[in-house]
Amino acid sequence: MDTLLAALPIAVVLVLMIGLKWSAIWAGVSAAVVAVVIALTTFSFGTGEAFGRVEGVTGVVASAAWTAMTVMLIIGPALGIHHLQQKTGATAAIEAGLARITPDPRVAALLIAWFFTLLIEGAAGFGTPVALSAPFLVAAGFKPVTAVVAAMAGNVAAVPFGAVGTPTLAQAQIVDYAPADLSWAVSPYMVVSGAVLAIVVARLVGTLIPTAGPPWKWMAVAYVAFFAPYLLIARFVGPELPSLLGSIVGAGAFIAIVRAVVMKRARAHALLSGPEEQAEREVEHAADEVEATEAHHMGLLAATAPYAILVALVLLTRLVPPVKDASQSWNVTWSLFDGSFGDGIQPFYHPGPLLLVSFLGGALWQRATRAEVGGAFSVATRQVIPVFAALVAMVTVAYMMSDSGMTTQLAVSAAGAGAAWPLLSPFVGALGTFMTGSATSSNILFTDFQDLTATEAGLSPLPLIGAQGAGAAIGNMICPHNIIAAAATVGLAGREGELLKGTLPPALITLVITGGMALLLA
Repeated sequence: MDTLLAALPIAVVLVLMIGLKWSAIWAGVSAAVVAVVIALTTFSFGTGEAFGRVEGVTGVVASAAWTAMTVMLIIGPALGIHHLQQKTGATAAIEAGLARITPDPRVAALLIAWFFTLLIEGAAGFGTPVALSAPFLVAAGFKPVTAVVAAMAGNVAAVPFGAVGTPTLAQAQIVDYAPADLSWAVSPYMVVSGAVLAIVVARLVGTLIPTAGPPWKWMAVAYVAFFAPYLLIARFVGPELPSLLGSIVGAGAFIAIVRAVVMKRARAHALLSGPEEQAEREVEHAADEVEATEAHHMGLLAATAPYAILVALVLLTRLVPPVKDASQSWNVTWSLFDGSFGDGIQPFYHPGPLLLVSFLGGALWQRATRAEVGGAFSVATRQVIPVFAALVAMVTVAYMMSDSGMTTQLAVSAAGAGAAWPLLSPFVGALGTFMTGSATSSNILFTDFQDLTATEAGLSPLPLIGAQGAGAAIGNMICPHNIIAAAATVGLAGREGELLKGTLPPALITLVITGGMALLLA
C-alpha cells in the first residue's frame, strides 16, 4: 500500500499532463498537494527532531524555488542567445553556412539535432543543449514539438559523460570502482539505446521534407561517426571526454564525408550535362552566391560566436586546473532550520552565468546594436517568468517525494523483484532523474543502492551500476523539470503534455531494451 501511495504523485503528473492535457503549472500544483498529503500522513514527514511539519514543507518549497531559479539562469540567457541570433541575422548566416555543406536541409539538421546537442551536453550539461538547439531547429523550419523531441532524443547518449563526465564521476565517488571501469560499464547501454534514439531523430528530421523521408543513411553515418571515438575514449581514457571529443571528431568526419559525397554527385551530374546546361547552372550558382552574400553579410565565425564562447568557457572552467579552482572558489549558499534544508551555487562554474557571458560576448562580436541586445533580453525575460511557477510546483513534488522517503520506497519495492531486478534497474535510474531533474543527482541517490542490491542478489554489480547511469540518462527525456524548461524555449509553455507525450514512448522503449541488456550482462 505504501508503494502505491508513493507512486501516486507520479501518476497524477502523467494522467493530468498526457491524459487531460493540463499545463505543467496546474498538474504540478495538483501533484504537489498530493505528495505533501501522503508525505505528512503515510511517511510521517516532519515528525523527527530536526524539523516539524510546517518547517519541512516550507523547506521543501524553498529548495524547489532555489532549484527553479538555477534553471532560469540557464533558460533565460539561452533564450536571449536565440533571439539575438534572430535579430542580428546570425541564424540565417548559420543556415547559409550549413547549406554550403549540403543542399539537403535534413542532413544539415542532423548537425544540430545530433552533433550540436551532443557537443553542448558533453561540455555543459544541465539542460543547456535543448535550450540552445531546440529554438534553432524551430527557426530552421521544424514544428516546436518536433524540434524539442528531436533535441531531447539527440542528446541522451552524451548524458552519462555530460558536463565533462560529471554523472559518471559522481558514481566513482560513491562506489569502489575506477572511473574508467564505470565509463566502460555504461557505454554498451548507450550504444544500443543510442541506435534507437538515432532512429527517432532521423524520423523527426525527415518531417522537414516529408516527400523525401527520413535520412536513414546519413543518420547511420552520423551514428557511427559519433560512437566510434566515443567508445574508444570511454574504454581507454575515462568519463571526462567521450561525449565532448566524440561529438567534435564525429562532426568533423561527418562533414568531410558529406562534402565528399556532394562533390562527387556534382561532378557526376556535370559530366551528364551539356555545355549549355553547365553554363546556365554556373550563372544560377553565381547569382545564388551574390544573393547569399547580400543577405548574410555576417561571417560564419561571428554567427557562431555565442556557442564558441560558451564551449571555450566551459572547457576552461572544467579542464584547466587553475581556472577550475578559481571558478569553484566562490559559493553562494543558504540554509534553513539549522541546516536541514539548503543548497548553493558556484556562479562562475554554473552554466547559467557562462551563458550570460556568451550572450554578451556574442553581441559584441556580432556588433549588435543596443536595441537588438535590449530586445533579445526583453523577449527572453517575458518568456521565462511564467515558467518559474511551473518549475517550482514540479520540483516541489520531486523534493517532497525524495525527502520523505517516497522515492526510496519505490526503489526498494522494485528491488524485491529478485533475479528479475536487472530488468528494473534502469527504471530506477530514470525514476531518480524524473524526480530530481538531474542524471547526476539520480546517480548520487541510487548508485550505492544498485551496488548493494546486486551484491545481495548474487549479481555482478558493474553492469547494474552501468544500467543505473544509462537509465538516469534516458530519464532526461521525460523529466518534468526538463520538459518545462524545453517548452519555454520554443513557446510551448502551458502545452508541456504534448512534449511528454512525444518523449515518453521512445524513453520507455529504450529503458526496456536497457533492462534486457542488464539481465544478460549481470
